[in-house]
Formats: sequence, structure tokens, C-alpha cells
Amino acid sequence: TETQEGTDLVKEWLGRKLENQVRLLEKLRTTRTRSSAEITAAIDAIKPLTFQLDLVTGVPNDVREQLFNIEAQAARSYFDLLSRLLPDRFRFSGRSRNPARDPFNCLLNYAYGVLYGKVERACVLAGLDPYIGILHTDNYNKKSMVFDLIENFRIWADRTVLSLFAARVVKDALFDPLQDGMTLNKDGKAVLMQRFVAFLEAGIRFRGRNTKRQDVIQLTCHRIANGLLGRPSDPVPEIIT
Repeated sequence: TETQEGTDLVKEWLGRKLENQVRLLEKLRTTRTRSSAEITAAIDAIKPLTFQLDLVTGVPNDVREQLFNIEAQAARSYFDLLSRLLPDRFRFSGRSRNPARDPFNCLLNYAYGVLYGKVERACVLAGLDPYIGILHTDNYNKKSMVFDLIENFRIWADRTVLSLFAARVVKDALFDPLQDGMTLNKDGKAVLMQRFVAFLEAGIRFRGRNTKRQDVIQLTCHRIANGLLGRPSDPVPEIIT
């Protein structure tokens, strides 16, 4: 994986992540007309980064920091905009983890955790070692490949969490306080999972056939494994939404 091919794979995954962010913001712009100018500014900040990504060449070890910087720039614009779309009392300042400092990040961290589990299982079934990453450095204390591949699917968690705020079902009672932050309690997990499971099990059209959204994770991991092993695989990067 320490080849230009490895870099191209990572560029594909990060490119999809940024494109999904832009598509989500474009969709939000159609319903949040009062925030149209702010949303457009965020879109205009992220789009050029996809072109920067295309220009990156070299083996992963040489371009890793460059790729992380592009991703981080996009994330700042993206999450700053999402915060400003929330009701005032739910607005947040950047991403926070272990623990989350606000309800949005608390819900998002848990949803990402659910995706981690699904991506890890799909890696194993596809014959990919979860611990050998490309963007995230190999470390047998960390499931680097899972961190790499989840970039394709984070948008599903983002969309689900945003939908909870849009439906006005996020309440203080869904969270318990922790030192320096908060955690999702039993009721909070139930509210999130009811919506997230329904979203993941929804039928979509993918590569010419009908399938459940969550099954796309397994199909994607098999495609990547086949490509790395030199087996026949679809050369066209599929759209994951």
C-alpha cells in the first residue's frame, strides 16, 4: 500500500467524503433559504479542496500530512456551517471526542462508533486486515484500515444526526454529564439508533442493483480487496450516498 496506488485509493476515499459534504450542504441550501449565503460560502470553501486533492502525487508516507491538512480544512468549514444551522442552544465549537462537549458531537461520536463496527466486520469478511492502513499509519494497537475506510461512510452518520435536530427530538434528557463533557444515555442511544438503523436498512440503487444502504459497506470492501489483490473489480469508483 506504500505506493502511488495506495495514495490514489486514499484520494478516492477522501474525495468522496468531501463530495458528500458538498452534496449535503447543497441539499440543505434548498430548505434553509435564510442561510443560503452562509451555506454557499461553506460550499465554496470545500470545493477547491477537492481540486487540491486531485493534484496530490507521491507515496502515502510522503503526502500523508498534505492529505490530512486538506481533510482538516474541509472539516472546519463543514462543521462550522452545520453548527450555525442548529438552534442557538445546540451550537458547538468544532469536533470534540472522548468526551463530547455538546449534544451534536455526542450523537455524532456514537453514530461513528456504530459505523466503525460495521466497517471492521466488512474488512474482515473481505480479507482486509483492519490494522493495516494507508492514510492512517500501521499500528497494531489501532485499526488503521477501519479509520481509512470509514471516510466513505461518515456522511450517513452526519445526515442521521442532523435529521434528529431537524425533527426537534434532541432533548437534554438524552444525555448524562461527564467530567468535561457528556455522554449519550440509554434513552439517547435508543432515539439515535431507531433512526440510524432505519437509515442504514433503507433500500438504495447501487452499481446497477437494489440493495440495503448498509450492505454497500461490504460491497465496497470487497471491491477494494479485489483491487489490491489484482483480481477483477469495478474500476469505476462508485457513488456512496
